[in-house]
Amino acid sequence: MSSCAHSFYYGGKFLSKVTDIVRSAVEPIIAKRNDEFVDIEYVKEKGQNYLRIYVDKEPNGIDIDEIADLSELVSEKLDTLDPDPLPDPYILELSSPGAERPIKTEKDWQKAQGEYVHLGLYQKIDGKKMYEGTLKSYNDDEVELEVKIKTRRKTVVVPRKLIANIRFAIEF
Repeated sequence: MSSCAHSFYYGGKFLSKVTDIVRSAVEPIIAKRNDEFVDIEYVKEKGQNYLRIYVDKEPNGIDIDEIADLSELVSEKLDTLDPDPLPDPYILELSSPGAERPIKTEKDWQKAQGEYVHLGLYQKIDGKKMYEGTLKSYNDDEVELEVKIKTRRKTVVVPRKLIANIRFAIEF
């Protein structure tokens, strides 16, 4: 992970993270195939570096064959980058973000309207740092979530600045 903290000058741009460099290199490849770039992470787990790129396809999701083809194209592109933003050995993983994909872009927020979501918070609201419920509305300042508490429904308003993460969730 130490390489994530470095800044790089790449293609005329000053980029702060490995993920920024990789994203700018691979996003056009993903878009050219009419796939959707969802997210990217570069993490170290159990002594091994992983570069994970999440992709999707409208309207029914991305299939394993498309991921395999895309993985090959992305791998070839990463091998040509100079300077190499990933000098340490790593494992490249391309995958679908799954049913519980993170909500990051404006398009994600629009899709999440009226859907069941999971919110993780930086600090507690009403004694809880985690909520699951239906996203009723959102704006730049806050989100409105309808949550079920035992047999009744309650609306919780959460300031956006307190949201550590938000993702789609499966309601049980």
